[in-house]
Amino acid sequence: MTTPISAHVLREPRGTFQLADGIELGDPRPDEVLVRYHSTGLCHTDLFARDVFHQAEFPAAVYGHEGIGVVEAVGAGVTDFAEGDRVMASYASCGRCRTCLTGRPFNCVQFNDINFALARADGSYKATADGQPVGSSFFGQSSFGTHALVSERDLAKVPEWVAPDDEYLLGPLGCGVQTGAGAILNVLRPGPTDSLVISGTGAVGLSGLLAAAAAGVGTIIAVDIIPERLALAPDLGATHVIDGNEEDQVEQIHDLTGGGATHAFDTTGVAPVLTRLVDGLAWGGNLGIVGAAPGMTLDLLPVMQLGRRVQGIVEGNSVPRVFIPQLLELRRQGRFPLEKLVTTYPFAELEQAIAATNAGEAVKAVLVH
Repeated sequence: MTTPISAHVLREPRGTFQLADGIELGDPRPDEVLVRYHSTGLCHTDLFARDVFHQAEFPAAVYGHEGIGVVEAVGAGVTDFAEGDRVMASYASCGRCRTCLTGRPFNCVQFNDINFALARADGSYKATADGQPVGSSFFGQSSFGTHALVSERDLAKVPEWVAPDDEYLLGPLGCGVQTGAGAILNVLRPGPTDSLVISGTGAVGLSGLLAAAAAGVGTIIAVDIIPERLALAPDLGATHVIDGNEEDQVEQIHDLTGGGATHAFDTTGVAPVLTRLVDGLAWGGNLGIVGAAPGMTLDLLPVMQLGRRVQGIVEGNSVPRVFIPQLLELRRQGRFPLEKLVTTYPFAELEQAIAATNAGEAVKAVLVH
């Protein structure tokens, strides 16, 4: 038996996502769960896949990787979930490599191969259309559809106390929000007497800002070139903002922090921005980096000379089943107002959500079924 679904399908590199019916999803394998999505977030990684990853020789594909929904069926070997459970999907990992077995699935040695694949690890496809394969395993979930087959390992339960009306907020916790918040809470860990510079105030950067405010960080500086984002930052907890177009950014950081920031977090992957962040650090300061851009480089001399540290961060170094409930608890306490980042769109309006995101009108766009 198969499950008929609708999904936003990409058929050519840099093309448009087109909502299509007539896609058939297979039955769950022993370790898989059939999820009917209620909503899904839009992440820049989806657009990276559209523009860079998707190749002409690939089949039609369904992307999306910030899904939340309800379990409709489970494979024979699934033990942690049952029909009717509310679940959030996050990134995929193999569960068998050294880093997975030591509690670091975010550093899975097969991370890229698994998450950027359009098929299962054995090469099989989860979905077909008119007898032809449809890529439907992006980050293990392909949430730009009404349904998906997701490995049990890649799911987290929605706590019972979360109101149904708030479910639309939770999908982004599976990637963008946990990446930003985890970078602060799991990796950099600044405290009340520390100072933090966040470069790039999109969904990831502002999630980090929310986390820093929740942790009581004393000085939080937001840097961006989009005035609307900078205007939002103080409402989320920033103590200062800096226009990323200004030439004296390093001097401003040193002035605001009394000699240099103890921590910095970059979400842009732009080489000149990284250089400024390193120069803005105090002796022994820490810089966390997520994402990358073509040609990204960093001069290590100023890093080594002043004992600074630079660390790459993947998915906020988060174990989703552990970290996502922590973020939800912070929100329940009123310390993580995630709703201030989210703008909703009907499920059919993916292209409109993309346009609004690219224009800076939406921080975190969420498609609601």
